Amino acid sequence: MPDVHPLFEMPNPFEGMTGRVLLLEPPWTSVSELRAKLLDESYDRPFVTEDDERRYLHFSAHLIQSAMRLDEPNALDLRYTQKMMSFLLFNPRPRRIVLIGLGGGSLVKFCYHRLPSTHMTAVELSPDVIALREAFLVPPDDERLAVLEADGALFLEQVEKGVDTLLVDAFDRIGFAPSLANREFFERAHAKLSGSGVLVINLAGEKETYAGLIGEAMAVFDDQVIVVPVREDDNHLLLAFKEPGFEPNWRRLQAQAKVLRSKYGLDFPDFVEKLERSARLELAQREAERGG
Repeated sequence: MPDVHPLFEMPNPFEGMTGRVLLLEPPWTSVSELRAKLLDESYDRPFVTEDDERRYLHFSAHLIQSAMRLDEPNALDLRYTQKMMSFLLFNPRPRRIVLIGLGGGSLVKFCYHRLPSTHMTAVELSPDVIALREAFLVPPDDERLAVLEADGALFLEQVEKGVDTLLVDAFDRIGFAPSLANREFFERAHAKLSGSGVLVINLAGEKETYAGLIGEAMAVFDDQVIVVPVREDDNHLLLAFKEPGFEPNWRRLQAQAKVLRSKYGLDFPDFVEKLERSARLELAQREAERGG
């Protein structure tokens, strides 16, 4: 694994954690001052921690945004990122993917390396997060990948129609990005998706930051929404489908899942089982009523 430059390096100050911390600070920065800010959570920039096995992106000491295995940097380490790839069940060959929220680039890297015919645009509001892309080995921009510093909601106003998959994993120190937690965002997303396009959103953090969001999605996408829990990460995923009259063929999807598992090494059969169960239990409707 190559050294990360020009990030400031110091020993990990957090109790029970080993390794090092990497920060976007100049080399003359006081270690003691940084340590104090990290421990009292007044440090206001994203930072990286690293042990012998993984590198993590943090927005605070208690909020891990991304994880990367050092021996397999292009793999999806966190369970919720694996489940976000469920969109391949419904469109196994997407031409255009837009990702709102770069984070540590886990989804970008997996899609870039495993979907060679797909064009990807990753939109990230924070220049500091983008500045850490090399620490997480996110590929440089090329004809298939563009990483843009922009507000995701504003970007959707300008992007061309025909997005096959829209992946949203956008958070700040408080929770879900506020510019995305409204009906206008879902209306823009619906307008810019292709005819069979899929929207996938990671819902994490305090539920108050996305209260009512599931109901807004259902209103815009004609109730064609599935919400599935990711118990390993204490998250939920929301999938919304633009295709008119969308009705999953679960038997066909179970067969498709086995093909995808063989190709990508992810547990797609389990993804289908969880999606079908959530759809039959009408979990999206229940969560919408609870959040309304």
